[in-house]
Amino acid sequence: MGERAERGNTVTYSSITRMAKSKSIYTCTECGGQAVKWQGQCPHCTAWNTLVETVAETSAAASRFSAVTGSGKVQRLNEVEAREESRLPTGIAEFDRVLGGGLMRGAVVLIGGDPGIGKSTLLLQALCTMGGGHKVLYVSGEESAQQIALRARRLALDASAVQLLAEINLEKIQALLQSEKPVVAVIDSIQTMYSEALQSAPGSVAQVRECAAQLTRLAKSSGTTIILVGHVTKEGALAGPRVLEHIVDTVLYFEGDTHSSFRLVRACKNRFGAVNELGVFAMTEKGLKGVSNPSALFLSQHAEQVAGSCVMVTQEGTRPLLVEIQALVDEAHAANPRRLGVGLEQNRLALLLAVLHRHAGIACFDQDVFINAVGGMKIVEPAADLAVLMAIVSSLTNRPLPAKLVVFGEVGLAGEVRPVQRGQERLREAAKLGFTHALIPDANKPRQPIPGLQVIAVRRVADAVARMRDGFTA
Repeated sequence: MGERAERGNTVTYSSITRMAKSKSIYTCTECGGQAVKWQGQCPHCTAWNTLVETVAETSAAASRFSAVTGSGKVQRLNEVEAREESRLPTGIAEFDRVLGGGLMRGAVVLIGGDPGIGKSTLLLQALCTMGGGHKVLYVSGEESAQQIALRARRLALDASAVQLLAEINLEKIQALLQSEKPVVAVIDSIQTMYSEALQSAPGSVAQVRECAAQLTRLAKSSGTTIILVGHVTKEGALAGPRVLEHIVDTVLYFEGDTHSSFRLVRACKNRFGAVNELGVFAMTEKGLKGVSNPSALFLSQHAEQVAGSCVMVTQEGTRPLLVEIQALVDEAHAANPRRLGVGLEQNRLALLLAVLHRHAGIACFDQDVFINAVGGMKIVEPAADLAVLMAIVSSLTNRPLPAKLVVFGEVGLAGEVRPVQRGQERLREAAKLGFTHALIPDANKPRQPIPGLQVIAVRRVADAVARMRDGFTA
């Protein structure tokens, strides 16, 4: 009888233990989908190794989910009042360029980058500049008020009009935003914020998604422009769920080497401006300063002409930039020759080497090939194909290219040189900077001659190599 009671008590205690134990679910960092058990592949978006264990929420307040503009009603699209909103200039020309002309009312901007690259410095400079004419608020969850004050003093900024709040509780931040009604608010950073409606720790997938959604709803309903600072992973992507990039209006990325004094800010998503717009900054003792002529940063100043160097014109957003492509082709001493691209896609390099061998008769199967874009520039457009091939041939034959030559063009698998967009703007930018020769696709040949610029149009890769052997003579 006692043994049975003891068994009964044991069962009771174990059942209580099971009831008290928190239930775990697995959330996808890419799409936010949930699964009851861990899987190698997300069942919703089919992404691999993206499920992260989180604590299941037991209750949810109904007020968490509401429409942006209150209770919506069905109305005709032509009856909706569409008015143009004036932009808020930040006072930093390069930052305004990336944003598309300035900040929009009620917009949510997400800016990410490596630690110590200058995210907080840039935003503090912008708020101090805008504080003279608008009400601004800086919310810090990573640094104390004393640290931010010391930074402003070190940068010699006038922070008298900047309101500061050191808080990580989302509900308190929302209450302050609704009472103070600032024009621009900076949240530094979104990974440190937490909501009392959730039990998970700050920085988890659920907390980041919830805080970003609530701040976005508040920005749309009140008209306050909110700038979110986000951390990045080792791969360079924003930490947290991919939904974070979907719900915001603008996504900015800091690029560049932390050991260099130059910083690049690229717009990966912008609902109010051009995508892939690029802003160039120089890190000084007084903070980040905009660079008016960024093409000079990506061009090396050689005392004499060197082999393996080719200048291309890339289109970043609405602005053409001149970037130097460097190539080094050396004899391979291993069974597998190396193919390395810095600032360029490595798979694209292998493709171009195959085209060069097949359609121009130049083999590099026993050579190590290294490609570099000067200045930490990341080139994603295929317009760099022809410039990469010219740099490789120049390094392989040890024959320098002309100093005042620019090259751009996309190369196809059939050996053809395809046209690129905005070819006329690229040529005018090269002529403005003093270049005299341009090797371009035949379809991009201008109808009217450009003063001071000799255009050499080619249709195939073999034609470009032949022109190089002839010294680019007409």
